[in-house]
Amino acid sequence: MMPELPQRNEIRSRPLCRGRTDSNQNRSALLSEIKTPIKTEPFSDQYSLIPGKELGRGKFAVVKKCVERRTGKEFAAKFLRKRRKGQDCRLEIIHEMAVLELATASPRVVSLHQVYETASEMILVLEYAAGGEIFQQCVAERDEAFKEGDVKRLMRQILEGVAFLHGHSVVHLDLKPQNILLTSAAPVGDVKIVDFGLSRVVSGGRELREIMGTPEYVAPEILNYEPISTATDMWSIGVLAYVMLTGASPFLGDDKQETFLNISQINVSYAEEELDGLGEPPINFIKSLLLKDPRARATAQDCLNHPWLLPQDGEVLRNPRQPLQEEEEEEEDEEGLETEELIVVASYTLGPCRQSDQQGLAVDQKAVSKRFKFEASFGPLQEIIF
Repeated sequence: MMPELPQRNEIRSRPLCRGRTDSNQNRSALLSEIKTPIKTEPFSDQYSLIPGKELGRGKFAVVKKCVERRTGKEFAAKFLRKRRKGQDCRLEIIHEMAVLELATASPRVVSLHQVYETASEMILVLEYAAGGEIFQQCVAERDEAFKEGDVKRLMRQILEGVAFLHGHSVVHLDLKPQNILLTSAAPVGDVKIVDFGLSRVVSGGRELREIMGTPEYVAPEILNYEPISTATDMWSIGVLAYVMLTGASPFLGDDKQETFLNISQINVSYAEEELDGLGEPPINFIKSLLLKDPRARATAQDCLNHPWLLPQDGEVLRNPRQPLQEEEEEEEDEEGLETEELIVVASYTLGPCRQSDQQGLAVDQKAVSKRFKFEASFGPLQEIIF
């Protein structure tokens, strides 16, 4: 059984002390055109919510598992409040829809099925990834955690998705284990990237500066209120690789301020005992990303061509569009589905919405790394104090 996740710390929002991001700049970094029809008929006419299957909850959103009445197919329904703290956030929701539409051609990004709207909410009906977050195995004991071969395959898939987004001038800005889902838990499935609530469009000739992200994964330029670029995501990929390989968070301090200081000073050790047993290729991969100068970091395409991620002799990497299992195995999978459902909690969040506490699961403290904090993302226009 999966361990209960400790409650994530709240990050208080304060006025930005270094000057507010221009609202016109913010809007220019959001997509506004969508093709998906927005339905206004009752959501319950077409979908039934599964009791007790709440997948995530936050201040402004809740995600529930649902079943399409016509087909019996399972989906994740994200209910998003359109007004937050007195502000109309419908444009941000439209932006997330537009990003999901743009990424339809990528098998590494969760797909958008339908959209509904009520007077107070918008409901995004999303692909359901039954394997849950990779976070669960990142914090597990090492004998239960990802093996290096798993990390290599999953990292290639993450990079395929990120390369697709960057090729369309979209930056995610909140890449972390909680936002990487799997199509199945056992065997380890394929990657689905979720949560585009903080994503932005970056393009030449226009600078974008915002302070947002998750403390342990933000790049130095975010903390320094310097321009954001596709390289900002690549820093997070470096942290993500470190976490997936070791189960430890490389910049984690005793509090947020110490964490931010560690990031700003690139205070990371490659001699930690967690790295014992790793060869030079994965360590060099991480080093190519955890660089203070964004221009010096490897791109997503560079990473896909890195020696660590290239297939070795006799090693076969699954085709991105190849089914996870052959048809003859499907019957066996269905038999194990009921057990899997008891331990899977997927994350399909937007901005401040994060996975809810699972009170019904037993706590296994040994399965949670002592070096891990459970921080929520902080949104735009927040203060960083050192």
